[in-house]
Amino acid sequence: MPFIFILGLAGFASALSLRSADPLLPVLALDLDVTLREAALLASAYTLPYAIMQLVLGPVGDAIGKTRLIRISLTVLTVALALSALAPSYGTVLAARALAGGFAGGIIPASMALIGDRVAYAERQFSISRFLVAVISGQLAGSAISGVLAEVAGWRAVFGVSAVVAGAALVMATVFLKGETTRGELSLSGSIARYRTVLENPRSLLVFATVLGEGVLIFGVFPFVAPMLVPHGASGAMEAGIAISCFAVGGIFYSMVVRRLVGSLGQWGMMRIGGLVAGLAYVSVALPLHWTVIAGIFVVAGFGFYMLHNTMQTQATELAPSARGSALALFASCFFLGQGLGPILAGPISHAMGFGTLFILAGVLTMALGAGAAWLIRSR
Repeated sequence: MPFIFILGLAGFASALSLRSADPLLPVLALDLDVTLREAALLASAYTLPYAIMQLVLGPVGDAIGKTRLIRISLTVLTVALALSALAPSYGTVLAARALAGGFAGGIIPASMALIGDRVAYAERQFSISRFLVAVISGQLAGSAISGVLAEVAGWRAVFGVSAVVAGAALVMATVFLKGETTRGELSLSGSIARYRTVLENPRSLLVFATVLGEGVLIFGVFPFVAPMLVPHGASGAMEAGIAISCFAVGGIFYSMVVRRLVGSLGQWGMMRIGGLVAGLAYVSVALPLHWTVIAGIFVVAGFGFYMLHNTMQTQATELAPSARGSALALFASCFFLGQGLGPILAGPISHAMGFGTLFILAGVLTMALGAGAAWLIRSR
């Protein structure tokens, strides 16, 4: 069984469970007899533990072995998703989602670190991009399928299907994902030492700052896509969902040509051109275009973003080869932190200067981020 396929299935299960609750909030609010604001906490209850637990699970993977961590995380994720489907009250659903989110965060960074362990550097960006396709597909499926399934069979069926997918990934990982030995003892001092090893690399802070910037600039404006599209002929959430899905489609297109791009541009060229493409796409959003054209522009933005982001992922796998799990955990935490900070920073800008100015500013800064990060990291 192909190694990347098994990791891809695990990543798909993690991403599916991450996005499956997004379209369900009105249904959950009605069925659980809570307000929409309380129902929205079910999304936060997943993402916050997801971000925090990565810092804990990264050193755990380095200590007990990444394959073992992936199997443990899939086991807890499967159980937590099943509990989410069976939970009798809002409080129990909230607790089950928090448990699911905490251990879902142990799958994707550990998988990328394992790719770093087993794949030669020359082939690593290509392999990570293939894994990324599975993760993006899980995000697309989580958003697209859950709304339809909830209409037909109810929200519990959505969590039930997610549990089945996670269970299937667990079986495949248990049977086929083998061959890694334990790296060391699990302790607080050992975990701190691994993070110290990562941060001793002078490139580390540059890599983490870049991925933080990606989260702020690229994903931080996503909550404002729906109101931004209204002057362009859109009516609300459906069109925004299509546009954001198109961003993910751009990532899939990128994965099809990544080997050719790396061969022709090199990693530093990928960063510069990726930032330029994504930035110009965001600047173009301010033009007087129909929302369907803007959705097509989001395909281009996604393509450019993954040129930059996939290169940063590959860089992160080499920051500390003896502590890759910890390095990728810091990488993912910075990315999620950026996604959390982005809307907070973008809100006042959009209110004061409008959505068009917001996307222009994000686009210009993204271009600067790609070029500046390539120059700074290369100089190190």
